[in-house]
Amino acid sequence: MTVPGSDSLPARWTDLRRFTPARVALGRAGNGLPTGAHLAFQAAHAAARDAVHAALDVDALRAKLAAAGLESVAVRSAAADRRTFLLRPDLGRRLHADDRARLAPDPGAMVFVVADGLSAVAVQRYAAPLLANVVPGLQGGGRVVIATQGRVALGDDIGEAMQAEAVAMLIGERPGLSAADSLGIYLTWQPRRGRTDAERNCISNIRPEGLPIEHAAAKLRWLIGAMRRLRLSGIGLKDDQPAELAAPPAS
Repeated sequence: MTVPGSDSLPARWTDLRRFTPARVALGRAGNGLPTGAHLAFQAAHAAARDAVHAALDVDALRAKLAAAGLESVAVRSAAADRRTFLLRPDLGRRLHADDRARLAPDPGAMVFVVADGLSAVAVQRYAAPLLANVVPGLQGGGRVVIATQGRVALGDDIGEAMQAEAVAMLIGERPGLSAADSLGIYLTWQPRRGRTDAERNCISNIRPEGLPIEHAAAKLRWLIGAMRRLRLSGIGLKDDQPAELAAPPAS
């Protein structure tokens, strides 16, 4: 049954639950939520908190990357621990002084930085398969750096230290109450300290229930190609990816 005069609007709020994980049409018990909805909210809140505080298993991630034929180097931000990372975002944007020497200059390289961000869970699950889908077929390949206690702008510092052509930062996004494992990618041409968010392109909500890995990989490959042709990123680089290239062909 639909609303009179419309073939598209649902007749009941509960019908919306088929289309979104958002908390709609939960019902009520007196002046409060039903027990099931209340417990589900608490579970989602706990999952989000756990994702923020979870530690990235760097060794396991490097092993996954190695199995895909991708070598990597591990570095840290200037944030000494998780608590400092959460309280001092500025330190998460800077490379640890002792780790700068671990990054050999590679002028003109495409660098992929994998950072825990605010959801190490997302990075642990999706970063390796995404890079395995992108790097091997990329002209010139790419260098992979794993960074702990990292914010988005840490990619600029790493890219500058390596004299990179561009950097793609794969990072765990801030968890919400419907997604605690969302991965984001921030692409920056000619990375260096002081770059702004207006100079980046973002691909977000990468997860099975959001943007699937294969679709995200296709979009990242297209953006890298467009970035190299135009020699820029950010607001000057429009996401005009043709629809037929937005997803890999069905097998």
